[in-house]
Amino acid sequence: METKTKSVILLYTEQTPNPETLKFVSNKLIYRGIADLKTKELADEFSPLAAALYELPYVQSVYISNNFVTITKKPSFDWHEIMIPAKDFIKEYIESEKTIIIDTYDQYVDQLEKQSYEGQYDEKNLEIVKRIKEMITNYVKPAVEMDGGNIEFKSFKDGIVTVMMQGSCSGCPSSTVTLKSGIEGLLKRMVPEVTEVVAEAC
Repeated sequence: METKTKSVILLYTEQTPNPETLKFVSNKLIYRGIADLKTKELADEFSPLAAALYELPYVQSVYISNNFVTITKKPSFDWHEIMIPAKDFIKEYIESEKTIIIDTYDQYVDQLEKQSYEGQYDEKNLEIVKRIKEMITNYVKPAVEMDGGNIEFKSFKDGIVTVMMQGSCSGCPSSTVTLKSGIEGLLKRMVPEVTEVVAEAC
């Protein structure tokens, strides 16, 4: 009789620019996409893993993408006390093969995107917006994802690009510097119509 062997789950941690946030990286795909579960209510509705993490006293927010989980801790806790327990918890959850994100989350995100497209830009700026999005997707997103976060284009109006920072980048002290010196500088050079880049509070 053949016995099905479970794949070995390896998990390691990576620092992020946000001292309150740590990235837990797996050798297995956890969720194909981006799930920014920044409230317990969102987690309870769409992610059993995130909901379980929110039950831990030190978890402030959860972000899940591809092969990693990013946890932002509450300021009153230190990583050297909670990193190993958090790592073990996530590893055991993945090994149990329980649901990470429920299917209806994709529909929820699609609905949010449709709503955000309203008033996103004037029709005459369509070509500019296309160039901005290409720059963000090809040059900015990969670097931000390495730090356990994400960036999304929100709008372009009167020369101002509005983006939303997610995961480790949300509320990170260094994200403002990154936004201004890195992202804004890049977009102004490559898309001359851009005069400023600002982050939308999420």
